[in-house]
Amino acid sequence: MDKVVVCGANAYEQKYYFNQEFSKIPESIQDDLHIMCVLFTEEVGGILTIGFDEDGEMSIETMAEEDDIYYDEIAAGMLVKKIRDSRQEIFEALRLYYRAIVLKEPLDEILAEEE
Repeated sequence: MDKVVVCGANAYEQKYYFNQEFSKIPESIQDDLHIMCVLFTEEVGGILTIGFDEDGEMSIETMAEEDDIYYDEIAAGMLVKKIRDSRQEIFEALRLYYRAIVLKEPLDEILAEEE
């Protein structure tokens, strides 16, 4: 199984992407993700994607075009850490949604793992 992208923003094309497979999550969370992605790319540039890896764990990745001299990899890494820390509840809720709704894992098993 490949990675699944929930959303992302691209500073080069000034575009935001949201995977419609996640359209049933609350609109307020969708809005938070949109704001988070766009503000990230406005601040440090490049491309940001939020999704899940093969193990169902949240993945926040940032990258830049090779010739982008304005992209600051260190600032991007620090901002990703800040986002992870400050939005931990949203990411945990998304992870549970992904495992229960998309992967169709039994909710009781997922919650038992959390304890």
